[in-house]
Amino acid sequence: MTRRQKKTLARIIISFAVLAAEMIFFGVTKADLGIWELVLFLIPYLIIGYDILRKAFLGILHLQVFDENFLMTIATIGAFATGEYAEGTAVMLFYQTGELFQSCAVSKSRRSIAELMDIRPDHANIENEKGELIEVDPEEVAVDTVITVKAGERIPLDGIVVSGNSSLDTSALTGESVPRDVSKGGEVISGCVNLTGILKVRVTKEYGQSTVSRILELVEESQEKKSKSENFISRFARVYTPAVVIAALALAIIPPIVTGGNFSQWIYRAMTFLVISCPCALVISIPLTFFSGIGGASKCGVLIKGGNYLEALAETETVVFDKTGTLTKGSFEVTKICPESISESELLETAVLAEGYSDHPISLSLKRAYGKAPDLSRITHSEETAGKGIKAVIDGKTVLAGNMKLMTDSGISAKKETAVGTAVHIAINGEYAGHIIISDSLKEGSADAIKELRRLGVKQTVMLTGDNEAAAAECAEKLGLDKWYSGLLPSDKAEKAEQLLKEKSPKKNLLFAGDGINDAPVLAIADIGAAMGAIGSDAAIEAADVVLMDDDPRKLALAIKISRKTAAIVRQNIVFALGVKGTTLILGAMGIANMWAAVFADVGVSVIAILNAMRAMNVGKASAVKR
Repeated sequence: MTRRQKKTLARIIISFAVLAAEMIFFGVTKADLGIWELVLFLIPYLIIGYDILRKAFLGILHLQVFDENFLMTIATIGAFATGEYAEGTAVMLFYQTGELFQSCAVSKSRRSIAELMDIRPDHANIENEKGELIEVDPEEVAVDTVITVKAGERIPLDGIVVSGNSSLDTSALTGESVPRDVSKGGEVISGCVNLTGILKVRVTKEYGQSTVSRILELVEESQEKKSKSENFISRFARVYTPAVVIAALALAIIPPIVTGGNFSQWIYRAMTFLVISCPCALVISIPLTFFSGIGGASKCGVLIKGGNYLEALAETETVVFDKTGTLTKGSFEVTKICPESISESELLETAVLAEGYSDHPISLSLKRAYGKAPDLSRITHSEETAGKGIKAVIDGKTVLAGNMKLMTDSGISAKKETAVGTAVHIAINGEYAGHIIISDSLKEGSADAIKELRRLGVKQTVMLTGDNEAAAAECAEKLGLDKWYSGLLPSDKAEKAEQLLKEKSPKKNLLFAGDGINDAPVLAIADIGAAMGAIGSDAAIEAADVVLMDDDPRKLALAIKISRKTAAIVRQNIVFALGVKGTTLILGAMGIANMWAAVFADVGVSVIAILNAMRAMNVGKASAVKR
């Protein structure tokens, strides 16, 4: 609890104790102390309600009359005016109890966001002329400066490891608990925790452009972007509160004038009406629900830029994916080795040696598959032919490594590849030795992501890619996509997205998931843009409405689950609060509901709505609402 919350709790306890003692005393003795009874009940009333009275008075001075402080003040003063001293004090006591509960609930939700804010680095270590490490503000560190990150410290700036090996805890950014190993040449991002060894890192971005800075900025701004439900409640409260004050005034004056009844009786009903009408449950619980949903999502590595986007996710009907880097890993790998006259291991080794001096992505993928450094001393000659491949002399044998055109031009009969991907054909001393297929492999979670989206009721999953038809068809078939379009340029993808937007239902949304860089036009066109694998990508964070801090497409389904759970809680709170208040307002106007029922309709409903709102933080139990 904060200091203010502890102080409020102490006031509640003292006021409750004094009020209880007075009620027992007057209930047992039946004493009639006249004006002193009023004075005695004013003591617990002022202990618990002085700040509400002060806020109401200041509101009147600033012409901001119609708020919950004004309603509580008028209602409780009215209760005292009609001789209901105990009820007037109790109303204020229970209202403050509800306010304390609300404050604690909001604090808990804010602590969840604060846990994410803990990624903010305290300092950066720089070595001075004497070889000593000095701590400096990360904002003062220039690009290309080499910083030292000790074990247990948070990486303060984005950069590249120049020396050292370690494991990084990225859970604060991605929600994943498995550490990531880094070594010389590897990229590191700010906000991660260095778990084991000492790292020396060359800074590649100044603090203002670093990953941690951009994430913190994104989370802070998300609170300013309100959903349609939040905006509705704000507009509703501005009209509703003055309306009920006028209605209460009419209830206090018109019936006794028309019927010649007791003014005291109707004033009491009007005061009860005011207590019931306080819109706290809606005004508090709806924004808290969205705040909790955004906070819960952030703990899972899903950053949602505002309540408006969280609400829009719940109405997702079509999900469109980019292929490379979204559904696939975005890095080429050896997927098939097809030998003819030698073994698989010999074919791979020959290809690696032939490509030994090349830094082409295909060459690098062959070397990764080989798993060790090739013995380049075995190569006595290497000659590359642009657009075809390489001719090399290895162990005195002439080796050709390249595409089908290289084989055809060299008079070698090569077997046409059947697998999808790029084929590297190998010939040794004029004899065909086989081929190796290199392709971009699917992410482990891609197929599960599509299944989960379909289970959630997403009607259509679509893939847009610049790859050829065969590669696109194979990917789509493996994943079970509904549609795919191949051979597309970025502008073509935007056109397809516009076409798909026209095909969807009017009140439903299209979600596009891409890498946030080449797909910026589509991210802008889609109802909701989600950046996949956005860790360290400034362009992705800028372009997208939802940012997945790792490259797991299954997080899209999780984001939709969270949004639907949040939307369901919002609807529950609106129906519950309006239903209870509407019923109790009618009963209060008829004189059936007394001030104690009014307390439940206000404080009780608020507490229940707040408890319900807090469920949005429990992302582990996020469940889909079928539509």
